[in-house]
Amino acid sequence: MSNFEFKLPDIGEGVTEGEIVNWLIKEGDSVREDQEMVEVMTDKATVTIGAPKAGRVVRLGGKIGEIVPVGQVLVVIDLAGGGAAQPVATAPEAPTTPSPAKKDEGPAATAVGDIRETLPGMAAFASKKPAAAPAPSAGNGGYFNDKPLAAPATRKLAREMGVDLRHVAPSGPASRVTREDVERHAVRAKAPAPLIQMPVAEVSVHHAVTVVPEGEPRSVKKPEIVGPPRVAGDQRVPLRGLRKRIYENMARSKHTAAHFTYVDECDVGALKALRDRTRAFAERDGVKLTFLPFIVKAVVAALKRFPALNCLVDDTAGEMVLKGNYDVGVAAATEAGLIVPVVRNADRLSIIEIAAELERLAADARVSKSKKEDLGGSSFTITSLGKLGGLFATPIVNYPEVAILGVHEMKRRPVVKGDQIVIGEVMLLSLSFDHRIIDGHVGAAFAQEIIGLLEEPERLLVTMA
Repeated sequence: MSNFEFKLPDIGEGVTEGEIVNWLIKEGDSVREDQEMVEVMTDKATVTIGAPKAGRVVRLGGKIGEIVPVGQVLVVIDLAGGGAAQPVATAPEAPTTPSPAKKDEGPAATAVGDIRETLPGMAAFASKKPAAAPAPSAGNGGYFNDKPLAAPATRKLAREMGVDLRHVAPSGPASRVTREDVERHAVRAKAPAPLIQMPVAEVSVHHAVTVVPEGEPRSVKKPEIVGPPRVAGDQRVPLRGLRKRIYENMARSKHTAAHFTYVDECDVGALKALRDRTRAFAERDGVKLTFLPFIVKAVVAALKRFPALNCLVDDTAGEMVLKGNYDVGVAAATEAGLIVPVVRNADRLSIIEIAAELERLAADARVSKSKKEDLGGSSFTITSLGKLGGLFATPIVNYPEVAILGVHEMKRRPVVKGDQIVIGEVMLLSLSFDHRIIDGHVGAAFAQEIIGLLEEPERLLVTMA
């Protein structure tokens, strides 16, 4: 009998754990070397891990939805094809202190997708001893745990807020640190010194004043969130994998960014005519030319004029990160949920090259084979509802970006041209901005620049780099 313990490898910079999304094998199965075994989602991507050696699966080291730290045994394989199971380790020795995030690192939010990337033949990781723990201080209430448990998204939030998870008192199941624990700890750490109570007689009563008696708390405790009651006949589906990441990232964006939305209409008659005239040139190169490449090019031209929109916000450092590259994310719907593949260096590509890149990204997304390098790191995002566009929508900013463009259905409508009412081709555009960074008049001017370029698309051909 020769049992081999395969531990969860380090599958990315700063990754300390992963969520088991799907098992592709079961106990008792025979596996060949490099055969796909398990899908694991981290803060950065979902990867499919292959068998490092051939043999029979003796034990699986976790259930679907379970968080597995790097270094914990993931699969036990009997190399001889038989034999009893070896005990599976339940706690790793790998360090759980997260690595600092790069300042210009793009959103992992909204930028996680299903990636089938096999990691064949990776040896078990040699464990490292965690760094020496700092002594408890008054600022953290004296709590300390050198091996805190937390989901990848929670660890990422802690890095962004500058919170050391080892000092955060957990409230989740199995003593797991939750997002609320991190946010609560950050608020307490930054709380100012207690205000000096002013005597009631010194209060100038120009407005109604509520006097807080001495010794009573000044803040009102937030009510606990109570879930819907359990009713017979209902089906409860756990939030897992990509849907869980979307759930967390959308909430973080709305909680952090101060959203405002600007909506206006765009006459796309000239754009449709230009697309019709140039579609044959793209088809000669085997490329389907839609309207989206023109929109991407118009966005890039507008970003060059308004560089504050090609920006990420670093809330931890209190800085705006004005990006040097024009990496445009284009939201794509998949069966698992919405992901955001990225057109890299869109300013350096022609309209036909952008069309070809969009085709490639969409084809990979449809079959859940988006590459790691195609996800994350966008500086601006476009989301299109296409034929389902409705009247308009209020898209949520792809945090830490500061703006997003929503594209809606082109419709034939009566429009006024000069003194005449004619039938025109009209599309509504809705742009949401982070009002902390982008003032209203700047957002409106940016939107009008995009609309102007789409209404006179020949400008794109003579001004693009």
